[in-house]
Amino acid sequence: MNITIVGTGYVGLVTGACLAELGNTLYCVDTDAAKIASLQDNQIPMYEPGLQDLVERNQAAGRLHFTTSLAEGVGQAQVLFIAVGTPPNPDGSANLEGVENVARQVGQLIDHPLLVVNKSTVPVGTGDRVKAVIASELSARRVEIPFDVASNPEFLKEGSAVKDFMQPDRVVVGVDTPWAQELMAALYKPMLLSNFRVIFMDIHSAEMTKYAANAMLAVRISFMNEVANLCERVGADVSLVRQGMGSDPRIGAKFLYPGCGYGGSCFPKDVKALIHTAGQNGLTMQLLEATEAVNSAQKRVLFSKFYSYYNGEVRGRRVAVWGLAFKPGTDDMREAPSITLIEQLLGAGCAVSAYDPAAIPAAHRLFGDRIGYAATPYEAVQGTDALFHVTEWKDYRMPNWQQVHAAMRIPLIIDGRNVFDREALEGFTYLRIG
Repeated sequence: MNITIVGTGYVGLVTGACLAELGNTLYCVDTDAAKIASLQDNQIPMYEPGLQDLVERNQAAGRLHFTTSLAEGVGQAQVLFIAVGTPPNPDGSANLEGVENVARQVGQLIDHPLLVVNKSTVPVGTGDRVKAVIASELSARRVEIPFDVASNPEFLKEGSAVKDFMQPDRVVVGVDTPWAQELMAALYKPMLLSNFRVIFMDIHSAEMTKYAANAMLAVRISFMNEVANLCERVGADVSLVRQGMGSDPRIGAKFLYPGCGYGGSCFPKDVKALIHTAGQNGLTMQLLEATEAVNSAQKRVLFSKFYSYYNGEVRGRRVAVWGLAFKPGTDDMREAPSITLIEQLLGAGCAVSAYDPAAIPAAHRLFGDRIGYAATPYEAVQGTDALFHVTEWKDYRMPNWQQVHAAMRIPLIIDGRNVFDREALEGFTYLRIG
């Protein structure tokens, strides 16, 4: 199948490389000429396991192409995915300027039947808007060309996106016509031969499903963080509480891990967007507003523990931060808890030494020379008064604690992910969540 993807960000690039791996011919389009040139040289702009190999292999095979020309991309495409960014506006709504610009250009260019698929995370009604924009452009051209619009929200997890795409637990597709459904079924059938897990629904429901799913996961995280904070007050152990709760099949164990708050490109943005959509329709999403408030407060818990331990005498102290990305397996620092923590530490007059296996370049763009960047976890803790564990990379799941202890000035560990074994931390003061 001939497929075009507009936008070579996280979603667009992963989708394009994976569909090319299945034997399709892919044109990935972006307006950033420098980015396209880098991709043509197999230089990947983000850290995502397995993606580099896919891009190199499929470019070499002639199935994957990168271009700045939307006209070239539209060409003989049967399906065109819109995968441009939808960043939040100041009021929390999704900025659809990029989506509408693509729709407008598609309406100006198409000369054959085409299915246009929204892959970007967009609010309910965006499919209608895209269809109206394309129809308006065709009307201005005074031509009649069959086209349709569908919704295919992504559920990729950063750090395992390639696997998630190639072995999805489900694929959600919103369509309005049998032709669109047949085309999307043919697209996904090769990867789901033994178990066809494509869920077809109307476009509005597909658009809502993406937001509702992410909001539900965010709610679970914030709920467990509130439970963890209460556990600390009453003398309960949140790890045991989580086990007891998660063993109930009605609840399940996933996304019940307390920590120092969620971040990333999806949860914060999508929760805000759903709250805004509700407001536009005369509703208040009280649970989601509370979820957002809890998460914002949770990002400040690690510094609070540090401040309390030293009775407020923190100015001039040197600290280490293990983990900068919002989650392991990625270099993405958007809305990462580490940002809130480091800004608090710097504001309190502390010196920060940070280590992350992938996110050091991203951190440098954010903090510049205001913090130090270590080459190893052990270098980061040299001469420090506290170690903050913020992102649970496997690189330091089982460190040499004797070496860490010897390097630190005061052996204080503040674990924001509750992954270390307290029994292995002899000689340390160990503070965790819940």
